[in-house]
Amino acid sequence: MKMAIIPYREQDHAKLVSIWERAVRATHMFLAEKDIVFYKSVVSEALADMEIWEAVDLADEPNGFIGMDGKHIEMLFVDGDKHGQGLGPMLITHVIQLKGNDLKVDVNEQNEGAARFYARMGFVQTGRSELDGSGNPFPLLHLEMKKKSSAANILR
Repeated sequence: MKMAIIPYREQDHAKLVSIWERAVRATHMFLAEKDIVFYKSVVSEALADMEIWEAVDLADEPNGFIGMDGKHIEMLFVDGDKHGQGLGPMLITHVIQLKGNDLKVDVNEQNEGAARFYARMGFVQTGRSELDGSGNPFPLLHLEMKKKSSAANILR
């Protein structure tokens, strides 16, 4: 599948929020509907305030995105029907090329698929918090990329 990584475009804002929502509904079974509604507004506001890279297809439609705060991955979401097609590794590789391989990310402990994904990408657990960044009881695993990881290793 041919994809390009491009900087955030305001015109794609609603599409990115929609990608987030579909991905969360497919992977975050531990969230209640009220939680999804709450976090949807948080994500919508955050998109305008951080460095966002979009994965767009040949039709110029976004299929996934990664949000960065310095070297910290704040969010990485791929449209549910595009899971397993290499978009996540492509987005990680892009930010490694921009920022180096000493990246960090927090992942919901209950989202085992995401934890396995980040482990495959070379991240290791360095800590754990009982509450998420909004103070809700969704434990977070704090992960850091192993220094020896590289974009070439990720794409294998």
